[in-house]
Amino acid sequence: MLKITKVVFLSLFLILFSEACSIESEPIEYGKDACSFCKMNIVDRQHASEIVTKKGKVFKYDAIECMVRDIKKRNEDEIALFLIVDYATPGKLVDATKSTYLISEAIPSPMGANLSGFENKESALKIQNEKKGDLYSWDELKSRF
Repeated sequence: MLKITKVVFLSLFLILFSEACSIESEPIEYGKDACSFCKMNIVDRQHASEIVTKKGKVFKYDAIECMVRDIKKRNEDEIALFLIVDYATPGKLVDATKSTYLISEAIPSPMGANLSGFENKESALKIQNEKKGDLYSWDELKSRF
């Protein structure tokens, strides 16, 4: 009986421990969450972003440029997920490392970099044709900031 109790206790402990360290994004609570970098309230549903560490800690940002500047002071090897909101689908978090970025003066972003992110290059090209500006990959964007 004691052996079964230990096994059950250990199983519950492992389940709880694995849940506490889960690596997944959290929904951004617009109007409530604050940017982890500049501390501004996150309200723009087209420019927000977040990172999730390998330990499951989530950092939310009001603008992509805040996230990119913040990761410069972090160890990128400790980050599991880089996420941005797809400009074409407000509120939808997508993989930042596979996204395409547009810097266009016709599209202001919360911190003034005029930076927007797109899940796919086709969407970015469509908006670029309308609004002008320059396209960047994830690596090019990180170098720019």
